Amino acid sequence: MRESVLKRKSYAFAIRIVKLCQSLTTSGEYVLSRQVLRSGTAIGAMIREAEFGQSKTDFVYKMTVALKEANETEYWLLLLNDTGYFSDKHTFDAMQSDCKELIAMLVATVKTVRKKGEQLSEK
Repeated sequence: MRESVLKRKSYAFAIRIVKLCQSLTTSGEYVLSRQVLRSGTAIGAMIREAEFGQSKTDFVYKMTVALKEANETEYWLLLLNDTGYFSDKHTFDAMQSDCKELIAMLVATVKTVRKKGEQLSEK
């Protein structure tokens, strides 16, 4: 089975989040780094869980949780940036862009699966 783009991108994003948190803790920031680490890595974990969901409803639920985690991660990234923890604006811009891309992909996935479910129930 071919690996999905969403799965690959969420994993790459999680790696960037881990590296960001390593640099934050080196500079002495622990509270915000733990928050962004938890939510940023949960995105890919929930996508992986959804892959083997027990039903279409379970799949949609897990993808929706992944979407919530991505939205929360965007919040923590913005907070870290606005409080001066990103020393490199390019790094923040790239991470925020990746996070927004994941959000858009998750929204599209959830909408598509829900729409297909509605079409099936109408028949």
